[in-house]
Amino acid sequence: MNANSPSPAPLSPRPLRAAAGARDQVMTARQLREHGIAAADAAQRCRPGGPWQQLLPGVYLLHAGPPTSAERLHAALLYAGRAPGRATVPGQTRGPAASAPAQDAAPAPYGDAMVTGLAALTLHGFASAPPLPALDRIDVLLPRTRRLRSTGPVRLVRAHTLPRPDRITGLPVAPVPRALADTVAVLTDAADVRLLLTEAVRGGHCEAAAVVRELSRARLLNRAHVIDAVDTLIAEGRALAEGRLYTMVDAHALPDPLWNVDLRLPGGPHLGGVDAYWPDHAVAVEIDARTPHRTSHDEEALWSQYARKRETLERLGITVVHVTPRGLREAPEQQAEVVRAAMIASAERDHATHVVVLPR
Repeated sequence: MNANSPSPAPLSPRPLRAAAGARDQVMTARQLREHGIAAADAAQRCRPGGPWQQLLPGVYLLHAGPPTSAERLHAALLYAGRAPGRATVPGQTRGPAASAPAQDAAPAPYGDAMVTGLAALTLHGFASAPPLPALDRIDVLLPRTRRLRSTGPVRLVRAHTLPRPDRITGLPVAPVPRALADTVAVLTDAADVRLLLTEAVRGGHCEAAAVVRELSRARLLNRAHVIDAVDTLIAEGRALAEGRLYTMVDAHALPDPLWNVDLRLPGGPHLGGVDAYWPDHAVAVEIDARTPHRTSHDEEALWSQYARKRETLERLGITVVHVTPRGLREAPEQQAEVVRAAMIASAERDHATHVVVLPR
């Protein structure tokens, strides 16, 4: 391809899933140079009425008409992921475009950059996130050390430590907890925050603890509307975990336990509540639904409470099995086998101290 070659006919917009097509139609100044297109030639083609357009500094759309959602995502990642010092070509940020030769199958040069914020939640399948064409801005997460500015439709979000991205339609996308934190950081409507956080857990995207942990890292738990949404999120996560525990017991043919009970010594002190208890086997199950809510001191205090209760019950001959919401969601069979193994082992233990079981 050279600067004097005729421009092919514009391509029709392609669906988001055709990510490879977006890569054919969006290139950086460096990639164009590798195809024999000098900076002056690229600028010439991006003049008003020309066959190309410059979407972002140093990033070009090689066809006429508006970019597809896939092309916008690809362009944002190319802009954020380009190497420091890479040349850019000045020009307009939007306008009309033609086509370039297909690139090889090598991964696009995104570096450490990944889509985050609302665009990432849309890619993760959130029903409460807007469709990609409705987004005026695409958030991109990149290392804090990168010297690059937000520009036009791209907002750069910086982090000391980057998460491992998920791959969606071939693009690097921030995991749900991080994408939620970057979204909540710029939202002021309490209802919107609550809707997104609740869908994260109810939709099975992640656990409540992971979301709260990321919000804590982002220092967002000092905002009243976020705290209110987090309280709802934790209650939602707890209810879902309890439902999965019921399903686990039924699906894996465990004996029916006593659900949500308090244990006490006869005429003595309260020993604590458990989520399920099998008195014939002296086995209790407790859902570990700790979250780093507000301060790490609170989490440590709650863990100490868990540990003391477990130690007290096991001293009385009661085996306590801790299960996590994530374990119940991702590996219920494994969790069920741990409970079953504790029941089998109960036959070999000394007889447990009699305890009083009361509804919780």
